Amino acid sequence: MLKILVIEDDELIRETLLQLLESHSYRVIAAENGRAGVQMALSEIPDLILCDVQMPELDGYDVLRTLRQNSLAATIPFIFLTAQSDKTDFRRGMELGADDYLTKPFTKAELLGAIASRVLKRQTITQPLTVALHQAEARLKDLVNDSTKVTTLSPEKFALEALLRHALAQGEFQVYYQPQVNIATGQVIGAEALVRWQNPERGIISPCEFIPLAEETGLIIPIGEWVLLSACAQAASWLAAGFSPFTISVNLSARQLSDPELKARIVQILETTGLEPANLELEMTESALVENATVAGATLNQLKALGIRIAIDDFGTGYATLGYLKQFAFDSLKIDRIFVRNANEDTQNAAITTAVILLGHSLNMTVIAEGVETQAELDFLKQHQCDIMQGYLFSRPEPAAVIESMLVADPALFAQPPVVAPDRVVPFVPVSEPEKSKNLSISGLGIV
Repeated sequence: MLKILVIEDDELIRETLLQLLESHSYRVIAAENGRAGVQMALSEIPDLILCDVQMPELDGYDVLRTLRQNSLAATIPFIFLTAQSDKTDFRRGMELGADDYLTKPFTKAELLGAIASRVLKRQTITQPLTVALHQAEARLKDLVNDSTKVTTLSPEKFALEALLRHALAQGEFQVYYQPQVNIATGQVIGAEALVRWQNPERGIISPCEFIPLAEETGLIIPIGEWVLLSACAQAASWLAAGFSPFTISVNLSARQLSDPELKARIVQILETTGLEPANLELEMTESALVENATVAGATLNQLKALGIRIAIDDFGTGYATLGYLKQFAFDSLKIDRIFVRNANEDTQNAAITTAVILLGHSLNMTVIAEGVETQAELDFLKQHQCDIMQGYLFSRPEPAAVIESMLVADPALFAQPPVVAPDRVVPFVPVSEPEKSKNLSISGLGIV
């Protein structure tokens, strides 16, 4: 029996909806306000949600925003019930991930039709995922060696892998950029490229959820290649427009570091986009280095020989020893946000952050602080001569167009007067077309 959650503060409307839906064999649960609705949605995990827009404490938009950020409730079909017919309100809800709108007063037929449509659409989506689940199970059985320990994978993980492969084919990935700012001058001197997955049904899926799976399945190779290509193309465009100096930072995973074709891929991307090696910085975590230190060391030495900058990310949170700082000769050291947070008040964080800054400088490395969120944290970093910051205090990760609008609005941040640069949007190459991926061509940009 389909379970429907009704979130409606008007008692008369709420009771009417309950009676109507129960008479059509739906199981119905109800909440009298938005806050209670969120709690019930997360505890009950309904099959569909009907939600009023205007409510006390937490309105319908906040309810939707909260649920779309939670992995348990992100895919639940969501229908707004509203007395507002303004297109702006409608667009706002759809941008947040609403599936449908019903304007009060609505008819019984309209309500039941909207519910049936959502249920049918979800079944249409679920069916191919079920097939993909069986395929993934078969693939796993083929890969398991009799001498190895079998790890049971959850159905949710199989389903996510199916979604991930579908996303590769449909081009659902986007590159966001978080500016990096020279603390001494206030000048934007670069940005970190971060991949985002915009799923039509689930909305934004956190990298923490899909990157480990992409790493495990090997899908991180084509995803990482596309992110690197997109980021280099965008950086080259910004540099050509006068946004200089500018370094683009891109993360490399452990799987990518072990890829024997990594250097060749990067060289071709730089040639394709016209980006100078010195304007590219590749980041890797301590954990990625430790996983295969010998191969990683050889790869990094080859990349440094090209003039590419190398950074160690999330320093202090992994398993590497201080010897790795000498062995790999990094150009930049990034202090993890857990040490930056409240460093101005937390004596332990202050001691660690100060020590890392001194260590980095003594080894001739540029020190970058991540996750800077308050002016007090920035003042602390400036006092202790940290070189670069990135964090929500200046800007959250945003699409290229948003970052560019911000940069153009404040040309004093740059050494030269900038002109508007075109977006370098790189179409995602589906994994079903490997030859196109090898060529790394950018259609529509005149670059081959």
